[in-house]
Amino acid sequence: MPILHKIKAYLYDNLLTKDNPNDFIARTISERSLSVKDICETAVNRGGADVTAAAMEHATELFLKEMAYQLCDGYSINTGYFTAGTQIRGVFDSPTETFNSQKHSILFQFNQGEKLRAEIPNIEINILGVADATSAILQVKDVKTGTINDLLTPGHAIKISGSKIKVAGDDKANGIYFVNTDTDDRIQVELSDVVNNNPSELIIIVPTLSAGTYRLEVVTQFTSNSILLKEPRTAAFDKILTVA
Repeated sequence: MPILHKIKAYLYDNLLTKDNPNDFIARTISERSLSVKDICETAVNRGGADVTAAAMEHATELFLKEMAYQLCDGYSINTGYFTAGTQIRGVFDSPTETFNSQKHSILFQFNQGEKLRAEIPNIEINILGVADATSAILQVKDVKTGTINDLLTPGHAIKISGSKIKVAGDDKANGIYFVNTDTDDRIQVELSDVVNNNPSELIIIVPTLSAGTYRLEVVTQFTSNSILLKEPRTAAFDKILTVA
């Protein structure tokens, strides 16, 4: 079977398991995040789609809007490329307990479908070696909902796992930031809301964020030895986080 796709990745110390201190995890390199408009344009320019990019984008947005509506009514979705469904998180302490938004949450779960899974043999993985010894955010867990690399719950804790992400140094830029993807507003986490500040794990209370999508950044002068960096460096998480 011919190789149609190539993915590049760097290796990072595996800080999420304790059984082997010398193992690594691979982290793919993403040039950028593609929007619906971007994909429709490439479908026309590269894939030879027989409709305009604008028409395809409009139809796709209509499809996604209707899909979201049906998911909110409890239907499951199977596009062939992915499946989606609605989940309720949280514990109900008795048969008569009703849904409580302060205790329970609604999530949308997406998984790969058969058509997308069938493309996996066509992908070549190119491991570029161990990444430079810089700070990196590898995983974000929302404690309230239990979701990984997905939701943020303002006023509740998240666990940030990574490498060399301890906030250290006297530079005023140092800190933990949520950057709104639409406005580029940077909301810094209050120092008093940093519960745990370790090289491989940060536990923080999410500030009051309005609904939207955010990039997570950690700015620090921390190094693995006692000498701080002269200038801060930024570890930016490569996945977008959402406040519903």
